[in-house]
Formats: sequence, structure tokens, C-alpha cells
Amino acid sequence: ESMSKRQRKKLLKQKQWEEQKDLRRQKRKEKRQKRKLERQSKLDFNNEGNDRKRMRGEVAPSTLRLIVDCSFDDLMVLKDVKKLHKQIQRCYAENRKAFHPVQFYLTSHGGQLKSNMNENDKGWVNWK
Repeated sequence: ESMSKRQRKKLLKQKQWEEQKDLRRQKRKEKRQKRKLERQSKLDFNNEGNDRKRMRGEVAPSTLRLIVDCSFDDLMVLKDVKKLHKQIQRCYAENRKAFHPVQFYLTSHGGQLKSNMNENDKGWVNWK
């Protein structure tokens, strides 16, 4: 049974792909090990560890206070309430990472915003 030129090329490429599978696997493994060694040497050089996971003792709290008044959520449509929730989450997260975090307060927290936060972000009750 004769095979078309296109079919022969496909079979040849498939055969080459299978033969080089071990080589590709080995290259990926070497690349992973190289990255691991680079991270390790960087960590040893820096000796402070990861900045994102620094100790809370290094943080100097600010005397500034940030207050978000949520009493107007009844005037918003649900889409705007969801956007407000995302903005509050972002502010809280960035404030936690900051070197000088401000005191962050939510006032008049209830209504649509509270129900949306309860549905989509159950961890907000543990916020400090």
C-alpha cells in the first residue's frame, strides 16, 4: 500500500518527536534544577528571605487612618457593589504588604456589600 508524501512526513515527524522525548524531558529537568539553584543562591546571598513573606515585626505601623464609608451601598446597583468589594479587597491586601500600613476601617458595613462579601469572600471576617 503506497503512502502519500504528506503521510510519510507526518509519520517521520511523529517518530522524531517520540525519539526526542527523553531529551526534552532531561532539558526540562536541568532547567528546573538550574532555577532552583539560582533561587537558593539568591536566598543565601540576600539572607533576608522573601520580601513578600517578611516578618511582621519589621513593619512600622503608620499613624494615618483610612476610613471607607459603606453607607451608600443602597444607592448602588449590584455591579457597583461588586466593584467596591474588589476595591476594598485590593486596598486591604496592599495595606498588609506595605512597609508602613495605615489603620484601615470600614464603617456602616451592611446591606448589599455585606451580603456580597459573605457570598464571595468568606475570609473577610478574619480581617484585622
